[in-house]
Amino acid sequence: MEKKLVSFIVAGDPKVEATLRFMKALSKYSDIIELGIPFSDPMADGETIQRANVRALKGGMKVSKVFDIIKEFRKYSSIPVVVMTYYNPVFNMGVENFIRRLKEAGGDGLIVVDLPVEEAENYLSICKKYNIGTVFLAAPNTSEERLREIDRACTMFLYLVSLYGTTGVREDISTLALDFLKRAKKICKNPIYVGFGVSKKEHAKRFIEAGADGVVVGSAYVKIIEKYGDSEETVKKLEEKCKELKEGVLEGSKG
Repeated sequence: MEKKLVSFIVAGDPKVEATLRFMKALSKYSDIIELGIPFSDPMADGETIQRANVRALKGGMKVSKVFDIIKEFRKYSSIPVVVMTYYNPVFNMGVENFIRRLKEAGGDGLIVVDLPVEEAENYLSICKKYNIGTVFLAAPNTSEERLREIDRACTMFLYLVSLYGTTGVREDISTLALDFLKRAKKICKNPIYVGFGVSKKEHAKRFIEAGADGVVVGSAYVKIIEKYGDSEETVKKLEEKCKELKEGVLEGSKG
């Protein structure tokens, strides 16, 4: 199975108009684009992505505009787009209405970070109806029984959180992350993608060598956007970073 690079940015950061250009840059080396809907209380995210949420909301980003961006992106690329959100925006729009509009826009999958798998029966049924892939997160302290339950609810991939805490750039990969990956690989049937703290080529390579089916990178891109803003320099730096990470995925695949 080909190993994957999933690239995450927050829609509307720093401006609504910039997101499509950033997605096009990332799509050159990514296998999946993960697009975050900015939220006022992003509890799973660290400071870097929290600030991106604030910038996007101040810039006027709305859920309906995320769908418009995906629809426009579909004119340029067919690579899968997964939307990451919290349950509140989905609930406010209506679960079926939200998922239907995501499908109509050209979206492929959905991550609702704070929706427990135990309460997701209706959500899963609607995702199946509209052929939207589902992704749930598992943390290092997730029990084997719960890991099996999460695996059954996923139809796209299982998102393995590599550490305790929130998203953010880290220097090294912890033994905890590698042990958790090893444990999950014995239990889960879905592809396992590792995220939270993956920011370098070496990280991507090591996780893939350890058995991950993909890696998810977010904060490393968001820091570039934060530093260079809505500019051509950002586009260039995003592309360079994405290429570096993809090389790590490919090198890890050779092992």
